[in-house]
Amino acid sequence: MKMIVAPGAFKHSLTATAAAKAIAAGLTESGLGAELVILPIADGGNGTLDAFLADGGRRVNVEAVDPLNRPITAPFGLLPDGQTAVVEMALASGLELLTTTELNPLLATTYGTGQLLQAALASGAKRIIVGMGGSATVDAGAGALQALGVRLLGASGQPIPFGGGGLSELATVDTSALDPRWQSVELIIASDVTNPTVGDDGAAAVFGPQKGASPEEVKILDSNIRHFCAIVRDQIGVDVTNREGGGAAGALSAGLLAFLGGRIASGVDLLLDTNGFDSHLATADLVITGEGQMDSQTVSGKGPIGVARRAREHGVPTIALVGSLNTTDQLLHEAGMQAVMPIMPRPMPLAEALRDASVLLQSAALRLGYVLQVGNHS
Repeated sequence: MKMIVAPGAFKHSLTATAAAKAIAAGLTESGLGAELVILPIADGGNGTLDAFLADGGRRVNVEAVDPLNRPITAPFGLLPDGQTAVVEMALASGLELLTTTELNPLLATTYGTGQLLQAALASGAKRIIVGMGGSATVDAGAGALQALGVRLLGASGQPIPFGGGGLSELATVDTSALDPRWQSVELIIASDVTNPTVGDDGAAAVFGPQKGASPEEVKILDSNIRHFCAIVRDQIGVDVTNREGGGAAGALSAGLLAFLGGRIASGVDLLLDTNGFDSHLATADLVITGEGQMDSQTVSGKGPIGVARRAREHGVPTIALVGSLNTTDQLLHEAGMQAVMPIMPRPMPLAEALRDASVLLQSAALRLGYVLQVGNHS
């Protein structure tokens, strides 16, 4: 029996790689005796870099800044082909870099992500994948663009302040210092978010609250992003105001598309294509995936569903091990899941579940391994 172990991250507790190791350990402990192929996944959000590097490549550390402009060291990845770099924006501009009391999308900047992008360009990469998701920012990528050399100036000719709050001051855009090498680089935005840049389904309205924005601040941020997009449209001739997918990572997606070009692609599909998922499926009997919480967002196209759909096309069933389940079994089954199994054996506080996630996941995989052997003894 050959099984592909392809979970995503269990947010706030396990990376995708750690989750895959826990599942593999449980299955092995059960005595199942299956051949296990470990392929951790991500959809562009947290854990994307780890997932892309799981099959080889290397990390390159960069001196950067966090969302509040404090110095940090953050990595990007170079894949084994030597031509492809992977930047996970959350590693420089992510929510998990801030405490709850520090969240402030009016001030938070993507400048650190721009520093990672510039370092990736300097490495000689000809193809750069930017993983979206988990951002603490709603600045339309203004900070990242400033790090890349784009001058975003106010009426007085001074650079506008960092953060979504500073966008309202934008009067002039100057791209003369933008590195010309960007014209020959393939930029791919890895995201499964289809939200437009602005509006009721846009970056500020949908994602602003989870980044600390009050209802009034959401209105301010949406208005500021509209202003930014209008200036960009008028001065460089690119309109990303209503671009599908432009709302990803606080509209970083829209900003990068406007100034660097490129395209948006499904994060999980990019990863599955990169790690040879289909070739493994050709000889696989079962896929095991998972994530921390399986809910309506999962069904709309997050990593585990991308795995299940791809597996179903090859006639291979998929089972998911999850921290919690907050959608209907029927929806998941229709999306390609053969079965979904929560990993908690009893009710417990969230803090305990997060702390013991590895043990819980390994125990659930052990039980699954026992179940899978039932047919062999019937």
